[in-house]
Amino acid sequence: MAAKIRKGDRVQVLTGKDKGKRGEVLRVLPEESRAFVQGINMVKRHAKPQGMNQPGGIQEKEASIDLSNLALIDPKTDKPTRVGFRVDGDKKVRVAKASGEVIA
Repeated sequence: MAAKIRKGDRVQVLTGKDKGKRGEVLRVLPEESRAFVQGINMVKRHAKPQGMNQPGGIQEKEASIDLSNLALIDPKTDKPTRVGFRVDGDKKVRVAKASGEVIA
């Protein structure tokens, strides 16, 4: 199955503590249907010192979020939209359902 949300896409969170926030997808885990989004679902992790270069302490980083809680931002209207697929010539492309715009 083709991926509706890919690395580098701009998405909006639909539900949860970060509802309404937008960010860029950093990484997608398709087998777990989860994604990491920049600045979304931030958690604190305690890290041990790793030699002289990396001191220990409390670090804040992104945790994964379920793909069902994300909506792609339509490039034409700048609003969240569902994603469909269409065959253009010999290529299968992603299409924004709201505007019909092809998503690069």
